[in-house]
Amino acid sequence: MYRIISKQEPAANIFTMVVEAPRVAKNCLPGQFIILRVDEEGERIPLTICDYDRTAGTITIVFQIVGATSLRLSELNVGDELADFVGPLGKPSEFCETPVEELKKKSILFVAGGVGTAPVYPQVKWLKEQGVPSDVIIGAKNKSFVILEEEMKAVAANVYVTTDDGSYGRSGMVTKCIEDLIAEGKHYDVCVAIGPMIMMKFCALTTKKYGIKTVVSMNPIMVDGTGMCGGCRLMVGGEVKFACVDGPEFDGHLVDFDQAMKRSAQYKTAEGRAYLKEQEGNTHHGGCGNCGGDK
Repeated sequence: MYRIISKQEPAANIFTMVVEAPRVAKNCLPGQFIILRVDEEGERIPLTICDYDRTAGTITIVFQIVGATSLRLSELNVGDELADFVGPLGKPSEFCETPVEELKKKSILFVAGGVGTAPVYPQVKWLKEQGVPSDVIIGAKNKSFVILEEEMKAVAANVYVTTDDGSYGRSGMVTKCIEDLIAEGKHYDVCVAIGPMIMMKFCALTTKKYGIKTVVSMNPIMVDGTGMCGGCRLMVGGEVKFACVDGPEFDGHLVDFDQAMKRSAQYKTAEGRAYLKEQEGNTHHGGCGNCGGDK
C-alpha cells in the first residue's frame, strides 16, 4: 500500500499529495507519469509526476477533480493508503538524454497551462540542477487557478504569469504571452508546452510561425499504461503512436491535435470505443512493442 504523507489544496478543487512510493521515486525522471487506484475496486487514472524525493522515497502528484475517481482521491487524508501506485511509466523528457553542454547552448521556454504546471515543474527543476536556465509561462483562467508559482520562481530564470481575465500577472492566453515575449526581444530555441490539448495545439501553431522547436506532453485517455487498451492512440507525423509507451512527449508540430481531441471524446463511451476498434483495425492496440502483442 502507498501511504499519503501530505495533502494540500493550492486552488479550488486542485490538490497536491505526497505519496510514499520508494521504488517509483528511486527510478523516475522528469516527464514520466504514474497510474494509481484509490482502492481495489477503483479505476486506474494516470497522473504526471510533479516532484520526487529519492531520499525520502516519495512522489508528489497534482490533480484536479474532474470525475468520481478524482473526487474520491481528494477525500483521502494524510495517513490513508492507495491500493496501487504504478510507475514510472512513459519515456523521460528528451532533456534527460541530451548532453548538458548541448542544453546550455539553448534558450528554453516552458508553457504551462492550468494543472499542466505540475509536470512542467520537475523538468525546470532538473534543468536548474544541471546549470541550465529556462523561462516559464504559467497560464490560468484567473488568479485563483494559478498554482506552483513560488516553487517555479525558485527554479526558473524567469516566470511570467498570465490570466485569461487579466486578474493577475499579464492579461491574455499563453499564446499572446509567447508573442509578447518575442516582441520584447526574447529568443527561444525550444518550447515545451504542457496543458489542455487545445492549449498545446495553439502553442504549437504559434511557435511554428517563429521556427521554434516545440515539444508537447500528450494526455489522452489511458487505462493500462502499456498501449494494450488503445485509449491513448495518436497520429504523429502521419504515424500511429501511443502516448503511454511512445510518449508522453512528442513533436508538437507533428501531432494531429484535432484527431486526438475528437478521438478522446469518442473513447469515453462504449459505442465510441467499439467504433474506433472497428475503424482502426490492427492499429487500435499498441502493446509494449516487444512482446508481439501489437503484430
